[in-house]
Amino acid sequence: MNDQNPIQWFPGHMTKTRRLMEKNIGLVDLVTELADARIPYSSRNPEVPRLTHGKPRILLLNKCDAADEAATRLWLAHYKAEGTLCLATDCRSGKGLGQYQQLVRSVLAEKIGRLRAKGMGGRAIRVMVVGIPNTGKSSFINRMAGGKRAKVEDRPGVTRGKQWVSLADGIDLLDMPGVLWPKFDDQTVAEHLAFTGAIKDDVLDIETLAVRLLDSLARHYPDLLAARYGVEAEGAHPGELLEAIGRKRGMLISGGEVNTERAAIMLLDEFRGGRIGRITLERPGEMEARMEEPDGSLRI
Repeated sequence: MNDQNPIQWFPGHMTKTRRLMEKNIGLVDLVTELADARIPYSSRNPEVPRLTHGKPRILLLNKCDAADEAATRLWLAHYKAEGTLCLATDCRSGKGLGQYQQLVRSVLAEKIGRLRAKGMGGRAIRVMVVGIPNTGKSSFINRMAGGKRAKVEDRPGVTRGKQWVSLADGIDLLDMPGVLWPKFDDQTVAEHLAFTGAIKDDVLDIETLAVRLLDSLARHYPDLLAARYGVEAEGAHPGELLEAIGRKRGMLISGGEVNTERAAIMLLDEFRGGRIGRITLERPGEMEARMEEPDGSLRI
């Protein structure tokens, strides 16, 4: 990806989602925002505070089982220091969600007390669930509801309308479709979103995207690449690395050349599925620091 071919993706239904959030925010007591623990900075929509009108918020760093544990601890400490209520979760397995309902009631303790004083103690707590595409909102709702209530697929744009789901303990969840923001000013943010599947693959150059991912992984997780694909990753050119991985996997076409498109698709699928290993592409403070670098380079 480069300045001539920037990544941008903001389909029309996302404009409708922004309006839907603003229209319904008055109905809820609290907002739960899901982010991807592998890219905690890039996967947070900067418009959420405005769209949710300052409602109390709980942040879930989801897919933590696919993220680097040490990096997740850094992010949890970072958010605690800035006063953000944050849990590391994996909504498919339920990891970390045992604390969620207690945290909701703790955040809303004062409001719950006022409702009880008015004789409205039986009213359900209403929570809006928001996040960018593919962060696991539907998996979160299904896990909390104890069954399959919301459609779940590993691709962006599956949930298209609002859905209310009632939990057994007096909490109602309002599921919002995934929504990005209209323009990515930082293309590293856009790339990270594309790596994790938050942006529709149809609008991307998959081979270039895979090469960019390999560039990052070879610098920061060469041992994982070596273990998964049997290649010497450290110091390797990412384009040559993609070819080497494709050759190792037998992805050849006539003349013995590597089918790099097939290799790219495989690499991205395995990264997104956590099969390469536990990986986090961002650390606290890095992305903000990058914006200050004269050459726009990412310091990791």
